[in-house]
Amino acid sequence: MRDVIVDTDVIRDALQLACRAPSLHNSQPWRWISRGPAVDLFLDAARAPRYTDTTGREAVISCGAVLDHFRVAMAASGWQANVDRFPNPNDLDHLASVDFTPMGFVTDGHRSRAEAILRRRTDRLPFAEPSNWEAFREQLAGSRASTDVRVDVLGEHMRPELAKASELTASLRLYDSPYHAELVGWTTDVGITEGIPASALLSAAESDRVDIGRDFPTVPRAQRREEIAEDRAKVLVLSTFDNTRSSHLRCGERLSSVLLDATMAGLATCVLTHLTEVAASRHIVTTLVGDDVTPQVLVRVGQAPALDEHGPPTPRRPIDDVFEARG
Repeated sequence: MRDVIVDTDVIRDALQLACRAPSLHNSQPWRWISRGPAVDLFLDAARAPRYTDTTGREAVISCGAVLDHFRVAMAASGWQANVDRFPNPNDLDHLASVDFTPMGFVTDGHRSRAEAILRRRTDRLPFAEPSNWEAFREQLAGSRASTDVRVDVLGEHMRPELAKASELTASLRLYDSPYHAELVGWTTDVGITEGIPASALLSAAESDRVDIGRDFPTVPRAQRREEIAEDRAKVLVLSTFDNTRSSHLRCGERLSSVLLDATMAGLATCVLTHLTEVAASRHIVTTLVGDDVTPQVLVRVGQAPALDEHGPPTPRRPIDDVFEARG
Protein backbone atom coordinates (compact mmCIF):
# COMPACT_ATOMS: atom_id res chain seq x y z
CA MET A 1 0.00 0.00 0.00
CA ARG A 2 1.42 3.36 -1.03
CA ASP A 3 1.19 6.10 1.58
CA VAL A 4 0.55 9.10 -0.70
CA ILE A 5 -2.57 10.93 0.47
CA VAL A 6 -4.54 12.78 -2.20
CA ASP A 7 -6.60 15.81 -1.22
CA THR A 8 -10.21 14.83 -0.51
CA ASP A 9 -11.54 17.49 -2.89
CA VAL A 10 -9.58 15.91 -5.75
CA ILE A 11 -11.04 12.50 -4.89
CA ARG A 12 -14.54 13.95 -4.62
CA ASP A 13 -14.30 15.74 -7.98
CA ALA A 14 -12.96 12.61 -9.69
CA LEU A 15 -15.74 10.50 -8.24
CA GLN A 16 -18.35 13.05 -9.29
CA LEU A 17 -17.14 12.51 -12.85
CA ALA A 18 -16.63 8.75 -12.52
CA CYS A 19 -20.18 8.21 -11.32
CA ARG A 20 -21.39 9.15 -14.79
CA ALA A 21 -20.55 5.51 -15.55
CA PRO A 22 -23.39 3.39 -16.96
CA SER A 23 -25.21 0.98 -14.67
CA LEU A 24 -28.20 -1.34 -15.01
CA HIS A 25 -31.31 0.88 -15.17
CA ASN A 26 -29.06 3.70 -13.89
CA SER A 27 -29.23 2.12 -10.44
CA GLN A 28 -25.67 3.22 -9.47
CA PRO A 29 -25.08 0.27 -7.09
CA TRP A 30 -21.78 1.50 -5.65
CA ARG A 31 -20.37 3.05 -2.50
CA TRP A 32 -16.97 4.72 -2.05
CA ILE A 33 -15.07 5.26 1.21
CA SER A 34 -11.84 7.24 1.51
CA ARG A 35 -9.55 6.17 4.36
CA GLY A 36 -6.08 7.71 4.54
CA PRO A 37 -4.17 6.94 1.34
CA ALA A 38 -6.78 4.51 -0.04
CA VAL A 39 -10.22 4.83 -1.60
CA ASP A 40 -12.37 1.71 -1.34
CA LEU A 41 -15.12 0.64 -3.70
CA PHE A 42 -18.01 -1.44 -2.33
CA LEU A 43 -20.98 -3.03 -4.04
CA ASP A 44 -24.21 -1.50 -2.73
CA ALA A 45 -26.38 -4.53 -3.44
CA ALA A 46 -29.45 -2.99 -1.80
CA ARG A 47 -29.68 -0.48 -4.66
CA ALA A 48 -29.41 -3.02 -7.48
CA PRO A 49 -32.47 -4.21 -9.46
CA ARG A 50 -33.38 -7.64 -8.03
CA TYR A 51 -35.62 -9.14 -10.71
CA THR A 52 -33.77 -7.92 -13.79
CA ASP A 53 -30.39 -9.00 -12.43
CA THR A 54 -31.30 -12.09 -10.46
CA THR A 55 -27.68 -13.18 -9.78
CA GLY A 56 -26.17 -9.76 -8.99
CA ARG A 57 -23.80 -10.16 -11.95
CA GLU A 58 -24.78 -6.91 -13.67
CA ALA A 59 -24.41 -4.88 -10.48
CA VAL A 60 -20.76 -5.94 -10.25
CA ILE A 61 -20.25 -5.17 -13.95
CA SER A 62 -21.66 -1.69 -13.26
CA CYS A 63 -19.14 -1.28 -10.44
CA GLY A 64 -16.34 -2.31 -12.78
CA ALA A 65 -17.39 0.46 -15.16
CA VAL A 66 -17.33 3.10 -12.42
CA LEU A 67 -13.93 1.82 -11.25
CA ASP A 68 -12.40 2.34 -14.68
CA HIS A 69 -14.11 5.74 -15.01
CA PHE A 70 -12.52 6.69 -11.68
CA ARG A 71 -9.11 5.66 -12.94
CA VAL A 72 -9.62 7.86 -16.02
CA ALA A 73 -10.81 10.82 -13.94
CA MET A 74 -7.85 10.57 -11.55
CA ALA A 75 -5.39 10.41 -14.46
CA ALA A 76 -6.81 13.69 -15.79
CA SER A 77 -6.07 15.16 -12.34
CA GLY A 78 -2.47 13.98 -12.45
CA TRP A 79 -2.74 10.77 -10.43
CA GLN A 80 -2.19 7.18 -11.47
CA ALA A 81 -4.72 4.93 -9.73
CA ASN A 82 -3.33 1.60 -8.52
CA VAL A 83 -6.12 -0.94 -8.11
CA ASP A 84 -6.10 -3.87 -5.69
CA ARG A 85 -9.18 -5.97 -6.52
CA PHE A 86 -10.99 -7.90 -3.78
CA PRO A 87 -8.55 -6.95 -1.02
CA ASN A 88 -10.64 -8.69 1.65
CA PRO A 89 -11.37 -12.36 0.85
CA ASN A 90 -13.96 -12.39 3.63
CA ASP A 91 -15.97 -9.55 2.08
CA LEU A 92 -16.58 -9.99 -1.64
CA ASP A 93 -18.67 -6.79 -1.68
CA HIS A 94 -15.39 -4.95 -1.07
CA LEU A 95 -14.58 -4.86 -4.76
CA ALA A 96 -11.42 -2.77 -4.85
CA SER A 97 -9.01 -0.64 -2.90
CA VAL A 98 -7.32 2.15 -4.84
CA ASP A 99 -4.22 4.13 -3.94
CA PHE A 100 -2.29 6.66 -6.00
CA THR A 101 1.03 7.59 -7.53
CA PRO A 102 1.66 11.12 -8.86
CA MET A 103 2.03 11.29 -12.63
CA GLY A 104 4.86 13.20 -14.22
CA PHE A 105 2.69 14.78 -16.92
CA VAL A 106 -1.00 14.91 -17.86
CA THR A 107 -1.37 14.56 -21.62
CA ASP A 108 -4.13 15.88 -23.86
CA GLY A 109 -5.14 12.24 -24.26
CA HIS A 110 -5.75 11.90 -20.52
CA ARG A 111 -7.90 15.02 -20.55
CA SER A 112 -9.81 14.01 -23.69
CA ARG A 113 -10.62 10.62 -22.23
CA ALA A 114 -12.02 12.23 -19.08
CA GLU A 115 -14.07 14.65 -21.20
CA ALA A 116 -15.49 11.65 -23.07
CA ILE A 117 -17.12 10.54 -19.81
CA LEU A 118 -19.33 13.65 -19.97
CA ARG A 119 -20.10 13.24 -23.69
CA ARG A 120 -21.05 9.57 -23.55
CA ARG A 121 -24.76 8.76 -23.61
CA THR A 122 -26.76 5.55 -23.70
CA ASP A 123 -28.49 6.10 -27.03
CA ARG A 124 -31.40 3.69 -27.59
CA LEU A 125 -32.41 5.11 -30.99
CA PRO A 126 -31.44 3.35 -34.26
CA PHE A 127 -27.92 4.04 -35.53
CA ALA A 128 -26.53 4.48 -39.01
CA GLU A 129 -23.55 2.33 -39.94
CA PRO A 130 -20.46 3.66 -38.15
CA SER A 131 -17.98 5.63 -40.24
CA ASN A 132 -14.30 4.65 -40.15
CA TRP A 133 -15.34 1.35 -38.61
CA GLU A 134 -12.22 -0.60 -39.60
CA ALA A 135 -9.96 2.01 -38.00
CA PHE A 136 -11.98 1.85 -34.79
CA ARG A 137 -11.98 -1.94 -34.88
CA GLU A 138 -8.20 -1.99 -35.14
CA GLN A 139 -7.94 0.48 -32.27
CA LEU A 140 -10.27 -1.69 -30.22
CA ALA A 141 -8.12 -4.73 -30.81
CA GLY A 142 -4.94 -2.90 -29.80
CA SER A 143 -6.05 -0.67 -26.94
CA ARG A 144 -5.56 -1.97 -23.41
CA ALA A 145 -6.30 -5.54 -24.43
CA SER A 146 -7.33 -7.69 -21.51
CA THR A 147 -6.54 -11.34 -21.02
CA ASP A 148 -9.62 -11.59 -18.77
CA VAL A 149 -12.24 -10.17 -21.16
CA ARG A 150 -12.65 -10.95 -24.84
CA VAL A 151 -14.33 -8.55 -27.25
CA ASP A 152 -15.92 -10.02 -30.40
CA VAL A 153 -17.57 -8.18 -33.27
CA LEU A 154 -20.59 -10.06 -34.58
CA GLY A 155 -20.89 -10.29 -38.34
CA GLU A 156 -23.94 -8.97 -40.18
CA HIS A 157 -25.00 -12.54 -40.99
CA MET A 158 -25.41 -13.16 -37.25
CA ARG A 159 -27.91 -10.35 -36.76
CA PRO A 160 -31.03 -12.50 -37.39
CA GLU A 161 -29.93 -14.94 -34.68
CA LEU A 162 -29.30 -12.03 -32.32
CA ALA A 163 -32.77 -10.64 -33.04
CA LYS A 164 -34.20 -14.09 -32.34
CA ALA A 165 -32.41 -14.12 -28.98
CA SER A 166 -33.85 -10.70 -28.13
CA GLU A 167 -37.37 -11.84 -29.04
CA LEU A 168 -36.89 -15.01 -27.01
CA THR A 169 -35.88 -12.99 -23.96
CA ALA A 170 -39.03 -10.88 -24.25
CA SER A 171 -41.28 -13.90 -24.71
CA LEU A 172 -39.79 -15.79 -21.75
CA ARG A 173 -40.36 -12.76 -19.53
CA LEU A 174 -43.79 -11.92 -20.89
CA TYR A 175 -45.56 -13.04 -17.70
CA ASP A 176 -42.76 -12.20 -15.26
CA SER A 177 -44.69 -9.72 -13.12
CA PRO A 178 -41.87 -8.79 -10.70
CA TYR A 179 -39.55 -8.05 -13.65
CA HIS A 180 -42.06 -5.83 -15.43
CA ALA A 181 -43.02 -4.03 -12.23
CA GLU A 182 -39.35 -3.36 -11.58
CA LEU A 183 -38.86 -2.10 -15.13
CA VAL A 184 -41.74 0.34 -14.74
CA GLY A 185 -40.35 1.46 -11.39
CA TRP A 186 -36.98 2.33 -12.87
CA THR A 187 -38.48 4.19 -15.84
CA THR A 188 -41.05 6.34 -14.05
CA ASP A 189 -40.18 10.01 -13.74
CA VAL A 190 -40.62 10.16 -9.99
CA GLY A 191 -37.00 9.91 -8.90
CA ILE A 192 -34.60 12.74 -9.67
CA THR A 193 -31.29 11.04 -8.91
CA GLU A 194 -31.54 7.57 -10.47
CA GLY A 195 -33.45 5.49 -13.00
CA ILE A 196 -34.16 6.11 -16.68
CA PRO A 197 -36.10 9.31 -17.44
CA ALA A 198 -38.78 9.42 -20.13
CA SER A 199 -36.48 11.59 -22.27
CA ALA A 200 -34.17 8.57 -22.68
CA LEU A 201 -36.93 6.15 -23.74
CA LEU A 202 -38.32 5.43 -27.21
CA SER A 203 -41.71 5.65 -28.80
CA ALA A 204 -43.26 2.40 -30.03
CA ALA A 205 -42.39 3.24 -33.65
CA GLU A 206 -38.79 4.06 -32.76
CA SER A 207 -38.46 0.86 -30.76
CA ASP A 208 -39.66 -1.17 -33.75
CA ARG A 209 -36.61 0.00 -35.73
CA VAL A 210 -34.17 -1.43 -33.16
CA ASP A 211 -34.46 -5.21 -33.40
CA ILE A 212 -32.20 -6.13 -30.47
CA GLY A 213 -33.15 -3.60 -27.78
CA ARG A 214 -34.68 -4.31 -24.38
CA ASP A 215 -38.47 -3.90 -24.30
CA PHE A 216 -38.63 -0.84 -22.09
CA PRO A 217 -41.98 0.91 -21.60
CA THR A 218 -42.57 3.17 -24.59
CA VAL A 219 -43.49 6.85 -24.45
CA PRO A 220 -45.64 9.00 -26.80
CA ARG A 221 -43.46 11.32 -28.86
CA ALA A 222 -42.72 12.42 -32.41
CA GLN A 223 -40.51 10.11 -34.45
CA ARG A 224 -36.79 10.82 -34.40
CA ARG A 225 -34.15 9.73 -36.95
CA GLU A 226 -36.80 8.81 -39.47
CA GLU A 227 -34.07 8.75 -42.10
CA ILE A 228 -32.66 5.58 -40.47
CA ALA A 229 -35.17 2.90 -41.45
CA GLU A 230 -33.48 0.16 -39.44
CA ASP A 231 -30.64 -0.07 -36.97
CA ARG A 232 -27.29 -0.50 -38.75
CA ALA A 233 -25.12 -0.63 -35.65
CA LYS A 234 -22.22 -3.01 -35.27
CA VAL A 235 -22.58 -5.30 -32.26
CA LEU A 236 -19.79 -6.10 -29.82
CA VAL A 237 -19.92 -8.93 -27.29
CA LEU A 238 -17.82 -8.76 -24.13
CA SER A 239 -17.19 -12.23 -22.73
CA THR A 240 -15.23 -13.72 -19.86
CA PHE A 241 -13.56 -17.10 -19.45
CA ASP A 242 -15.48 -17.91 -16.28
CA ASN A 243 -18.48 -16.56 -14.43
CA THR A 244 -16.90 -15.35 -11.20
CA ARG A 245 -17.37 -12.04 -9.41
CA SER A 246 -13.78 -11.14 -10.27
CA SER A 247 -14.48 -11.65 -13.98
CA HIS A 248 -17.66 -9.58 -13.76
CA LEU A 249 -15.68 -6.69 -12.28
CA ARG A 250 -13.02 -6.95 -14.99
CA CYS A 251 -15.76 -7.06 -17.61
CA GLY A 252 -17.19 -3.79 -16.32
CA GLU A 253 -13.76 -2.18 -16.49
CA ARG A 254 -13.35 -3.32 -20.09
CA LEU A 255 -16.86 -2.12 -20.90
CA SER A 256 -15.92 1.36 -19.66
CA SER A 257 -12.84 1.34 -21.85
CA VAL A 258 -14.80 0.29 -24.95
CA LEU A 259 -17.47 2.96 -24.41
CA LEU A 260 -14.91 5.73 -23.94
CA ASP A 261 -12.92 4.57 -26.98
CA ALA A 262 -16.10 4.73 -29.07
CA THR A 263 -17.06 8.15 -27.72
CA MET A 264 -13.61 9.54 -28.50
CA ALA A 265 -13.98 8.16 -32.04
CA GLY A 266 -17.25 10.07 -32.47
CA LEU A 267 -19.45 6.97 -32.29
CA ALA A 268 -22.69 6.41 -30.40
CA THR A 269 -23.22 3.43 -28.12
CA CYS A 270 -25.92 1.49 -26.31
CA VAL A 271 -25.19 -1.21 -23.74
CA LEU A 272 -27.40 -4.32 -23.94
CA THR A 273 -27.64 -6.79 -21.07
CA HIS A 274 -31.08 -8.36 -21.49
CA LEU A 275 -29.64 -10.86 -23.98
CA THR A 276 -27.50 -12.47 -21.28
CA GLU A 277 -30.03 -12.41 -18.43
CA VAL A 278 -32.06 -15.43 -19.58
CA ALA A 279 -30.31 -18.78 -20.06
CA ALA A 280 -31.93 -19.59 -23.41
CA SER A 281 -31.05 -16.29 -25.08
CA ARG A 282 -27.59 -16.29 -23.51
CA HIS A 283 -27.03 -19.71 -25.08
CA ILE A 284 -27.79 -18.27 -28.52
CA VAL A 285 -25.21 -15.52 -28.00
CA THR A 286 -22.72 -18.16 -26.80
CA THR A 287 -23.13 -20.10 -30.04
CA LEU A 288 -22.29 -16.91 -31.97
CA VAL A 289 -19.04 -16.17 -30.11
CA GLY A 290 -17.90 -19.69 -29.22
CA ASP A 291 -18.61 -21.92 -26.24
CA ASP A 292 -15.17 -21.37 -24.71
CA VAL A 293 -16.34 -18.07 -23.19
CA THR A 294 -19.32 -16.71 -21.25
CA PRO A 295 -21.04 -13.68 -22.85
CA GLN A 296 -21.68 -10.93 -20.31
CA VAL A 297 -22.56 -7.69 -22.13
CA LEU A 298 -23.34 -6.58 -25.67
CA VAL A 299 -22.81 -3.08 -27.07
CA ARG A 300 -24.38 -1.50 -30.14
CA VAL A 301 -21.93 0.88 -31.80
CA GLY A 302 -22.99 3.15 -34.62
CA GLN A 303 -23.32 6.63 -36.05
CA ALA A 304 -25.80 9.15 -34.70
CA PRO A 305 -26.61 12.23 -36.81
CA ALA A 306 -24.19 15.04 -35.98
CA LEU A 307 -27.00 17.55 -35.48
CA ASP A 308 -29.00 15.34 -33.14
CA GLU A 309 -30.14 17.15 -30.05
CA HIS A 310 -29.25 15.22 -26.92
CA GLY A 311 -31.73 15.33 -24.11
CA PRO A 312 -30.61 16.19 -20.61
CA PRO A 313 -28.06 13.79 -19.10
CA THR A 314 -29.57 11.01 -17.04
CA PRO A 315 -29.68 11.85 -13.34
CA ARG A 316 -27.07 10.79 -10.82
CA ARG A 317 -27.17 10.44 -7.05
CA PRO A 318 -25.55 13.32 -5.12
CA ILE A 319 -21.90 12.64 -4.46
CA ASP A 320 -22.47 12.66 -0.70
CA ASP A 321 -24.85 9.71 -1.14
CA VAL A 322 -22.13 7.53 -2.65
CA PHE A 323 -18.90 8.88 -1.09
CA GLU A 324 -17.73 9.09 2.49
CA ALA A 325 -14.38 10.44 3.67
CA ARG A 326 -13.10 8.95 6.92
CA GLY A 327 -10.07 10.31 8.71
